[in-house]
Amino acid sequence: MNYNQAIELLYNSLPVFQNIGPGAYKPGLDTSRLLDDMAGNPHTHYPTVHIAGTNGKGSTAHSLAAILQEAGYRVGLYTSPHIYDFRERIRINGEKIAEEAVVDFVERWVKTSKTHPEITPSFFELTSTMAFEYFALQKVDVAIIETGLGGCLDSTNIITPILSVITNISLDHTAQLGCTYTAIAHEKAGIIKPGVPVVIGEWRDDTADVFREVASKTGSPIHFAPQVEGMVTEDGNIYPDTPFGTVNGELKGECQLRNAATIFTAVKLLQSQFNITNEAVSRGMANVTGLTHLFGRWSTIAENPLTICDTGHNQGGWELIIREIKNTRSSNKHIVIGFVADKDLTHIFELLGEIKGEVTFWFSSPSCQRGLDADTLCDFAYKNGIYGNSEQDVNTAVTKARAAAGKDGFILIAGSNFLIADLKNVGTKG
Repeated sequence: MNYNQAIELLYNSLPVFQNIGPGAYKPGLDTSRLLDDMAGNPHTHYPTVHIAGTNGKGSTAHSLAAILQEAGYRVGLYTSPHIYDFRERIRINGEKIAEEAVVDFVERWVKTSKTHPEITPSFFELTSTMAFEYFALQKVDVAIIETGLGGCLDSTNIITPILSVITNISLDHTAQLGCTYTAIAHEKAGIIKPGVPVVIGEWRDDTADVFREVASKTGSPIHFAPQVEGMVTEDGNIYPDTPFGTVNGELKGECQLRNAATIFTAVKLLQSQFNITNEAVSRGMANVTGLTHLFGRWSTIAENPLTICDTGHNQGGWELIIREIKNTRSSNKHIVIGFVADKDLTHIFELLGEIKGEVTFWFSSPSCQRGLDADTLCDFAYKNGIYGNSEQDVNTAVTKARAAAGKDGFILIAGSNFLIADLKNVGTKG
């Protein structure tokens, strides 16, 4: 079996969220625990930090990994989804899992599945086990583990971390997690473990009550991240007064001000178990993408005209994106946008209505099985009072948008991760 065959098997023989959406969501931890037992409980061989949240968990996970790397540790990082290559999900000090390791794991699973046909894992359950085992085999000092969906019943929730982090709560995946902020907060709070401290990055009064209640029941010290002073610049964010001195953050935008507060609070707690200097914090925050290869968070992929991509795909993400667009200084703004078919777009288009008079819209479609047809998206927009151009292929849309924008214009490509994954030859990739 070669690498491409291994990936094909993972995608074609297991329920995959990317392909079938909510139908791939498999709540419950029984299968994950069974797989973990069969692998020898690898996640118990190293300390972990567990991160949940509707938005911001990717930036937070990558930033913490970068800081720990700069502190001299061997750091595993498990995130999802990937954009270009499956191996992006599993990294050690920024390096993707080796193709040979993926093949070896899949070959062993094929043999196991023949003798245990009663075990029917989802794609995420099996790949979480792959990550946990790989980190153990590679003898990481610590692993940063991001939940996939929710928290309580997420496949990663078999771990007992040294620190839990909940970045924020927004309305997304409501069919699986609940339709209210408090319902979703209860799901995310499922990662809070007995006696393990938890950091809460953002909260409302009602969600804060949920977190306090759960932490009280589990005897977990709870830390609500204090606001951090910061300035957003074209070259990144500047944090002039942190527990670590002045910190220059590579990741920019107002959303990163909120993430930074979560990150700094988490680092202060991690210092009780790791030797993390102020210099390591500064270096890590200043070079997150270089150290961990984070991509798709207000990432610049081309200049003249400035072209940005962002994987914001839910209401909370778009609230921040709209704010960034309003703050962007250009008189010729364009948005190339595309979603998957099962996404509730009602609230997102309410937000887009705030800027419809100052941007030109280009409606496109991700090429994945769940991609929402560009013409269908265009029609939906029209019914919501938003008019634009329909181009099925995102690369065609971007080419036309860049031509229309001119060298001093601005283009944002946003929506589904799968739309970003379709980009070719626009600029640099992560």
